[in-house]
Amino acid sequence: MSELNAGTDRPLPASRADRYARWGGLAAGAVAARAVASLDDGLGVGILYSIPAFGLCAVIGVLVGDALTPRAQGPVRTAGLTPRRVRDYVPRRMTPLLLCQAAVLVILLAVAATVASPDDMGRAGRSLAATCHGVTESAGPWPGLFYGLPVLVSLALSTVACGWSLLRIARRPGDEQARHDRSLAITAAWGLLVSAPLLGVASTASGALMSLNCDGTPGTIANWLLYPVALISLVTVPWCLVSIASPRATRR
Repeated sequence: MSELNAGTDRPLPASRADRYARWGGLAAGAVAARAVASLDDGLGVGILYSIPAFGLCAVIGVLVGDALTPRAQGPVRTAGLTPRRVRDYVPRRMTPLLLCQAAVLVILLAVAATVASPDDMGRAGRSLAATCHGVTESAGPWPGLFYGLPVLVSLALSTVACGWSLLRIARRPGDEQARHDRSLAITAAWGLLVSAPLLGVASTASGALMSLNCDGTPGTIANWLLYPVALISLVTVPWCLVSIASPRATRR
């Protein structure tokens, strides 16, 4: 669908500034993520910070594009009294899935923190231990508080930033189609901050469980629950990336 001029219903030229800003945000996010990941101390913490760095840069790119897009020119139009709501512009199918993934991520990290054990260096929440037949096994890395706390903090900060961005886009003057496109891009950026850590947490937890022989039936059940979580996240991550780069292509 093409954007329409406020007064003449003629298609507006595509805003290349908006497109370049979104792509620039992705490029800046890739550079920032690589720089943050390079600061890793060998314990895998760097990658946890690189994911929110990438997502937040993507959000900034969408907002910069929104600010650079010229408003439609033409006669002033009248508007109804019904306020515009954020939920009217976010994707109706993917938003519930992303919210469910966020809930699963929080629950998974809470359970992992509850059963976590210190590693061989005494670092709390970085290992999983199990005992059977008088033998204690330990496997890691495990997504306990050592890894889970940075994920939860970044998720909380990104949720506030993206929520404010969606509210701003919904309330500012402009074209309806542009609001839908930018809201989709913001939702996808937040989804990237949810699905990518969820994929990492599910994969890490599954790998640790598979390294243990004493986990028994609970470990087998947990693995069977983690497989579909990781698979859905693996599909959601590229959808988020494509939606940020080209929201209209995703909508079609």
